[in-house]
Amino acid sequence: MKPSLPQYAIIVAGGTGSRMQRDLPKQFIQLAGKPILMHTIERFYAFNPDIRIVVVLPEDQLQVWKELCKEHGFHIFHLTVAGGSTRFQSVKNGLGLVHGEAVVAVHDGVRPFVTTEIIAEAFEVVGEKGSAVVAVSPKDSIRELTEEGSRAVPRTRYKLVQTPQCFRASILQEAYQQSEQDYFTDDASVVEGIGMAITLVEGSYANIKITTPEDLLLAEVLMKQTL
Repeated sequence: MKPSLPQYAIIVAGGTGSRMQRDLPKQFIQLAGKPILMHTIERFYAFNPDIRIVVVLPEDQLQVWKELCKEHGFHIFHLTVAGGSTRFQSVKNGLGLVHGEAVVAVHDGVRPFVTTEIIAEAFEVVGEKGSAVVAVSPKDSIRELTEEGSRAVPRTRYKLVQTPQCFRASILQEAYQQSEQDYFTDDASVVEGIGMAITLVEGSYANIKITTPEDLLLAEVLMKQTL
């Protein structure tokens, strides 16, 4: 039997808290008694206790995070690395701690409700296709902006992209050697830049990204359902 590849999770947490209307970075806001980022890390650890976790934080937040881990008795092993000025640069810095061929999941630090089932499916699909990007179908009607105004488009042709976004390490490493472009809004768009096809995996509407006060209210409800 062919040995399985090492698994990594690069968890990107570069928030400043501006959209949350707080001074505290959103990944450090407490949810059910501990920072959101800790819940996110726990999801990947629950999926695979041997997964290699890399947390990317702004450089001025690394010491704060270390102190929070001590304060909350958070002992799940992970590596930390300073991020860059953009998400592209932050993921690239995280990739610097990935060694050899592996399967890598890149995930938002403030998506603490991803399920182990979704993570497992994404990693499984990567083994077959080389990529696996979690996404859901839009619930609302969609309109495309045009020079004349706007027009309706069929929502069945669109997906809302979430994380994790999973790839073989060699593919990600090659993709992140490109020059950064404005349209690189996530890892899938970066990987498409080297001509790689993207495979979608069904996500969950509960897999929210907590960026606004309204998101935090919903997160508190979702957390009560999981406790």
